[in-house]
Amino acid sequence: MKKLLSSFIFLFISFNSFGANKPNIIYILADDLGYGDLGCYGQKIIETPNIDNLAKNGMKFTNHHSGSTVCAPSRSCLLNGKHTGHVYVRTNGKDLQMRANPQDLTIATVLQQNGYHTAMVGKSGTGCDTEVGHANTKGFDYFYGFNTHSGAHHYFPPTIYKNDQAIHFPNNKLHTGDTYIHDNFISEIKSYLETHQNEPFFLHYAALIPHASLTAPENWIAKYRGKVDEAAPTKEGHYAGSKEPKATFAGMVSRLDWEVGEIMKKLKELNLLDNTIVMFASDNGPHSAGGNRADWFDSNGILKGEKRDLFEGGVRVPGIVYWPNKTPVGKVCSEPITSVDYYPTILSASGVLGDAEHNKNIDGIDLTGIFKNPSKKLDRDIFWHYPHYHAGGDWPYSSIRSGDYRLIESLEDGHVELYHLGKDLGEMQDLSSQFPEKALVLKASLKKWRASVSAQLPTLNSNYDPKRASETAKNKKKKSSNKNK
Repeated sequence: MKKLLSSFIFLFISFNSFGANKPNIIYILADDLGYGDLGCYGQKIIETPNIDNLAKNGMKFTNHHSGSTVCAPSRSCLLNGKHTGHVYVRTNGKDLQMRANPQDLTIATVLQQNGYHTAMVGKSGTGCDTEVGHANTKGFDYFYGFNTHSGAHHYFPPTIYKNDQAIHFPNNKLHTGDTYIHDNFISEIKSYLETHQNEPFFLHYAALIPHASLTAPENWIAKYRGKVDEAAPTKEGHYAGSKEPKATFAGMVSRLDWEVGEIMKKLKELNLLDNTIVMFASDNGPHSAGGNRADWFDSNGILKGEKRDLFEGGVRVPGIVYWPNKTPVGKVCSEPITSVDYYPTILSASGVLGDAEHNKNIDGIDLTGIFKNPSKKLDRDIFWHYPHYHAGGDWPYSSIRSGDYRLIESLEDGHVELYHLGKDLGEMQDLSSQFPEKALVLKASLKKWRASVSAQLPTLNSNYDPKRASETAKNKKKKSSNKNK
């Protein structure tokens, strides 16, 4: 059994030369963008030339994973450098936010403490439902966007925040209005780059796209009108209704691609390209919500599952790193990595040591060696842990990736599923009965890992009513069936 590598100190020493000139760092995070939504990952209908170009001139990761199957814990894994066995924000929920420093130290905080100006634009990643100004207390000098994830479900918000100051859009009515918030996001980013071009900066752009609602400016919807076999119109509710849901979703993804292009153009205009690392990823797999269906455009490719699912489709996402003169141009890396790895990687790339106490519990590893040599092997296992139920359909599970094997354990009844991803990427054949010894070994490793990190576990509900649960499940299934007709 391979050992979990939880320290990056030696890798940091080896690759510290990468951070000699304090590069600027931009991390672009899409929301619910699937593994198959981009041209460079096999998408045939939706056009994404700018992101494809980023991959062409940088490094594309085909075995790149998010920290969780849902939003808030995934973003915490990224910003804290910890997997879901360690990280504090482990699920979505009201009033759930990172604790005050020095707990839940973010990569923004340590960069801020070492000469970087830091900013987050879009959807706050410091919790699911945070207090006003919370992002500023967690290391971001500048914040422009949504404090709550539920607020970020709408592209025409009545209110967002600039740091701790409310910005109102009186004509916005959630689904309609005169201020499409992504226009403001891109304007803010361009202004930020101009203002801070003469100092090292860390910019985290947490885009809303393509999370439901199905909303896009008319010119982006028109791009796909008549090019797709359109689905039935969707009704307005919490999310926007759409007369052309397929064309709208495709337009949303192409709009996000355009934004990436605008950021790259601005970097070139300011002569910042050569000293800026641009990272692009998604927070989890694609969604079927708000009228959208992940199978419309094969958003999860050949993968099984989608957002909230414990299978590869829930966590395997696009991942691209562009770093001029450091990442080999146009190379593809197939080594398994996760968003947890970016914390120590950014420390190494920037030449920042970070907080010694926090570093003791970092679960990711430094990827700068992979940037130099895409064929380099990483001797470690990868873990996911979700000890919660969620209204969206999540259920408690743990999972281990060891080599090409992935074992998933239900925390309800202990049953396991075993897949060989090298031979069965779509996770169609459960091997737990065929290779019971392998399943037992990995299950034991998973149990040992949970104990070693004091992972939170679900507890029995003394009020559980099997009959009521069965009726609820039947009603959900019926509702889903009616919705998809």
